[in-house]
Amino acid sequence: MKTKTLKKNKVNVITLGCSKNIVDSEVLMGQLRANNIEVEHESTKNDSSIVIINTCGFIDNAKQESIDTILRYVEAKKEGAVEKVYVTGCLSERYKKDLEVEIPEVDAYFGTRELPKMLKTLKADYKHELVGERLLTTPFHYAYFKISEGCDRPCSFCAIPLMRGKHISVPIEDLVTRAKMLAAKGTKELLLIAQDLTYYGLDIYKKRELASLLDKLSDVNGIDWIRLHYAFPSGFPMEVLEVMKHKNNVCNYLDMPLQHISDRMLTSMRRGITKQKTIDTVNKIRDKVPGIAIRTTLIAGYPGETEKDHEEMLRWVEETKFERLGSFTYSHEENTHAHSLNDDVSEKIKRKRADAVMALQQEISFKLNQKKIELQNNELQFSLITEQNTMQIENAKLQRMVAKKSVEKTTEQIELAKTIYEQTILQQKQGTASLTDVLLADNALREAQQTYLSAVIDYLKADLELKKLTGNISTTN
Repeated sequence: MKTKTLKKNKVNVITLGCSKNIVDSEVLMGQLRANNIEVEHESTKNDSSIVIINTCGFIDNAKQESIDTILRYVEAKKEGAVEKVYVTGCLSERYKKDLEVEIPEVDAYFGTRELPKMLKTLKADYKHELVGERLLTTPFHYAYFKISEGCDRPCSFCAIPLMRGKHISVPIEDLVTRAKMLAAKGTKELLLIAQDLTYYGLDIYKKRELASLLDKLSDVNGIDWIRLHYAFPSGFPMEVLEVMKHKNNVCNYLDMPLQHISDRMLTSMRRGITKQKTIDTVNKIRDKVPGIAIRTTLIAGYPGETEKDHEEMLRWVEETKFERLGSFTYSHEENTHAHSLNDDVSEKIKRKRADAVMALQQEISFKLNQKKIELQNNELQFSLITEQNTMQIENAKLQRMVAKKSVEKTTEQIELAKTIYEQTILQQKQGTASLTDVLLADNALREAQQTYLSAVIDYLKADLELKKLTGNISTTN
């Protein structure tokens, strides 16, 4: 591709990593669009002169993917396929100096909180009045909804605080405004995300306010579903469950990464929770919201994890039967607390243990899904039976109505035949009717009475059938 075919100042944004990065890219794109800069997300047209790569730096695999992507676009720059390559996101935040030395062909590196600086480099203004505005990359009916940035948790294995900084909550009123903006554009589902949802509010309100936030968001017109991701088990605000129970648009769903169950591992991981407390928390959540779907993630091969620890985790997974679960191998991250530990579990054993957890969960998920299918089939069967019964009842009502009208009609016929008979007797006495006429009138009256009796029997049969179908013994005329 020749450079001259590129659209001057058109930007292609590439997003790697988690949903929080997606939101950051959407905000960036919204700012660029407001500055009249043409921008697309992960375009395949190859006509953008500028590429911005929003990277992930969480674990080894994610870092490698980010580096490979950077190198690919650096090579494209050398070939004239792009003019400028910029890098932002977690990898850039964490390894900016190293990257500047190792991959100097990138035009500039930016940290996770340097959006205004990046815009200035692109000759664009950071428009404060657009805070909360985004150019969605997801289908319009749902959107990731970031309620805070950063994390104050001391988890030993996690590098997020190094890349995202301290926890900063977005005020409730600002989030409600953003939710209304999304609803106005057709968004129906908000997927609440953060490094830690359950910490929300502690920094600005001095108490956990996730429940209050949920209550306010659930009142936004047009938002039909709200789903919670990234909840921390220690200190989980149980009042959230009350909102979930009483607000129909807050889904019975909770994503809560638990990471392990062995007390030895939980202590070393600095999770601030014990095995029993974890079990009690999950049980309490399920008791409070029957039928809730809980998703979790687990780490396999953390430093010092023994076969006994692994077996303990497998037994717990089997007993707990999570609706959704993911297992990941431990990544030894520099500058984390766990990096000082001996990474003594081989990659082969890590993978084997993670696979064992997922094989068990696959079996659990299959059984849970089968139960759902059986339940749906039972509901469908019940619905069909109910529909069939309803049709039978309506038909029985129609039959009884027809029989009732027949009784009414034959009653009239009896009265008419009786009148004719009486008139014929009188006429015979007066000499104007013969005995044959009297016999014919008498026969007609008897036939009318017989027809009436048959109609009454038909009506009683129809009425009895209706009573059987409805179970209403007191059914009357």
